[in-house]
Amino acid sequence: MESRRRSLQAASGLLLALALLAPALEPAHADPEADRQQFLAVYAERFPGIPVRDYVYGALIASPDARAQYEQIMDFPPFLTEVDRGRALWEMPLADDSHLADCFPNAARGQAGRYPRLDADGASLMTFEMAINRCRERAGNVPWPYATGPMALATAYARGLSDAMLMDVSVQGTAALAHYERGKALFFRRMGPLNFACASCHLQNAGRILRTEILSPAIGQATHWPVFRGGETLTTLQGRYRRCMEQIRVVPFAPGSEEMNDLEYFHSYLSNGLPLQASVFRK
Repeated sequence: MESRRRSLQAASGLLLALALLAPALEPAHADPEADRQQFLAVYAERFPGIPVRDYVYGALIASPDARAQYEQIMDFPPFLTEVDRGRALWEMPLADDSHLADCFPNAARGQAGRYPRLDADGASLMTFEMAINRCRERAGNVPWPYATGPMALATAYARGLSDAMLMDVSVQGTAALAHYERGKALFFRRMGPLNFACASCHLQNAGRILRTEILSPAIGQATHWPVFRGGETLTTLQGRYRRCMEQIRVVPFAPGSEEMNDLEYFHSYLSNGLPLQASVFRK
C-alpha cells in the first residue's frame, strides 16, 4: 500500500509538471497566479513542513547544516567591501550632477522588487539594470555593461535598498502577458544535447541532488541577487542564467536580451510575496 501511495503521488506530481509544460495558446488566456499556485503545490509535496517564506534560502531549505553555516557567514559577510564599492558607484554624481537615486521613486528604496516591469511605452520590458542604464544615458553617461563590472557592484548595493520588501511583479495587460508567456516557454524549453530545461532541475527535480548539489526550487530564487558565490565571486541573476545554459552545453542568450528579460519576468513573478535580500552568500 505504501509503495502504491508513493507511485500515485509521483504520478500526480508528474502530471502537474506536464500540465505546466503546455503554454497557453493565446497570451490573453494566461493565468500567472494559477501558474504560481501550481508550482507551490509541487513544492509543498517535495518540501513538506517548510514554510513558503523560507524558499528564499534556496537549496539551504533541504540542509539544516548548510543553513546554519549560511547564517553564521551572513552575521559577518566577507563581501561588505565590494558592496561599499557598489555604494560609491551608485552615489557618484552623473554627468549632469544628478544621481542614480533621482531616477527612481523614493530614491530607489523599496523599488527593486517591482522589476522587471513594462516600460512606459507599454510594450517592452524594463529590468532594474535597464532602468539604471537609462538613467545614466539621460544624464549623458555611457551605459554600463549589463551584468558585470560596475553594474553588478552597483546593484549589489542598490538592490539592498529594497531589503525586506515583498516581491511585487505585475503582469497586467496583453503585452505583459505576452512577455510572461515567452519567459514561461523558455523556462520549460528543453535545449542542447543534454535535453535540459530550467524546469528539469528547479521544478521536477527540486530538492534532489545533481553532481553533489541540492537543486533549489524556482520560487524564491529571484529574491536575493546579486549573490557572492564562495563569498567573493559576484554573480547577477542573468549571469546565473548564462552559466546554467553553459552547463547544459547551450550557447547562452546575451544578458539584457529579450529572451533573458522575458525569463527573468516569469521567474521573478513566481516569487511574488517573498522578501528581498541583497546581497547574500552562496557557496
